[in-house]
Amino acid sequence: MQTVVLEPVGTVLGGRREASDDDWNAEQALIRLDRTRFGLESVAGLDSFSHLEVVFQFHLVEPASITTAARHPRGNPDWPKVGIFAQRGKNRPNLLGVSRCRLLAVDGLDLQVRGLDAIDGTPVLDIKPYMAEFGPQGPTAQPEWATELMRDYY
Repeated sequence: MQTVVLEPVGTVLGGRREASDDDWNAEQALIRLDRTRFGLESVAGLDSFSHLEVVFQFHLVEPASITTAARHPRGNPDWPKVGIFAQRGKNRPNLLGVSRCRLLAVDGLDLQVRGLDAIDGTPVLDIKPYMAEFGPQGPTAQPEWATELMRDYY
């Protein structure tokens, strides 16, 4: 396998200082883009979109806690054991998180967002506008435990 090296495009500022599982929609934060790499033209037109897709790194996860084995999501024994690729936990092999959040405002290279489930100081690896056509095509399905887990997430 080839090694991939990524340089963050920005950093999350504000919002939560520690990760917790629920009520992310109550959180507002700022994504500050790297001014040494990007100019205002990099965000031209972004304010026309209501939501963003944000790729970030779970930078506080200790390497020893990364797991690929099946486990009960959130440690809940009422939910089935599932592998890391059947859940969205942070202790992932490449420590990558993907989130969709509401874009509240674009102020220069600062993006005001709500519902981004990343904490203060999180390195942002990429940002894309959310376009409905990139959402799932056709009906979606998920197990009941996933619906229960996500009930209060946002």
